[in-house]
Amino acid sequence: MPMESMQKFYAQFRSAFWKNSKFTYFLLNYLRLIIPRKLCQLRLEYELKKVSDFDREYLQKRLDYYLKIDQKFALKKGEKLSDFKYRARCKNYFFDIYQYSRYFPDTHTMNYILGDVTEIPEELSFVKSRPIHGENENSVLLKLNKVRHFVFVNDKRDFEDKEFKLLWRGKANPRKKTRMNFIEEYHNHPLCDIGHINDNLVDFDYELKEKLPIYEHLKYQFVMSLEGNDVATNLKWVMSSNSIAVMPRPKYETWFMEGTLIPDYHYIEVKDDFSDLIEKITFYHNNPVASKEIIRNANKHVEQFKNKKREKLLSLLVMDKYFKLQK
Repeated sequence: MPMESMQKFYAQFRSAFWKNSKFTYFLLNYLRLIIPRKLCQLRLEYELKKVSDFDREYLQKRLDYYLKIDQKFALKKGEKLSDFKYRARCKNYFFDIYQYSRYFPDTHTMNYILGDVTEIPEELSFVKSRPIHGENENSVLLKLNKVRHFVFVNDKRDFEDKEFKLLWRGKANPRKKTRMNFIEEYHNHPLCDIGHINDNLVDFDYELKEKLPIYEHLKYQFVMSLEGNDVATNLKWVMSSNSIAVMPRPKYETWFMEGTLIPDYHYIEVKDDFSDLIEKITFYHNNPVASKEIIRNANKHVEQFKNKKREKLLSLLVMDKYFKLQK
């Protein structure tokens, strides 16, 4: 095998340890399809009683964040849980909803929108993402497509031992002006290593670069997080590391509660036009104490999503509240 191919194979092999195992994820979820729903429904009350094992005030705060309304509502449209069947095209979303919906009676009805959601639905619906601002009460957040989005790392390299540069790899999309402006402005800056990874762009003069695995990103002090169709996918693992996420203030949020993140406390905020980018990363490079404080705050935010038992309970509580509020 040629040396270049060997290096590429090694990079892919090593990168697999920094991501969730899709094999394990799909194996567990296909097995869940075999288990009769009735068995899970008999366990619902037992599962919900586990609230006594955790801080009730904390649970309530997150529950009310994900499902904001407290008044009764009626669905004009909806799908009975008994009719919620396997979707091959959106299997990640199907599995993540089914993992918890199977605990509730088949006659219950729900609305849901699969995929990247950037608008508010007309009726109360389960979604992966929603706009942070505006009247977003009809968007009920669930932890969807988590095998791709909820990736965390165990970063052993100290911030001061990393290279003083800002790294970004991502897809350039002519419809996403923010990304295009960022690439055009900083593609050649000595403090930035940025590049787009999609090779199907026509009349785009900026350098195409190879996609980098997560561990390569973590060699740098600063990693840019840019929203794509909705949220920035890399934000979660960057905030779990000893590098710092750099981004404009987010416009969308998921189960990760991006709307609660505080600028220059959880991440380094830059203007939408990136005009203060170099000034900001230079300041934090020269002030490692302030940088490490941001890293600690970011790591603390991430920690709350690592308790699997509490995450399961919260997902069940969101669904339970949704069904109980239905007229």
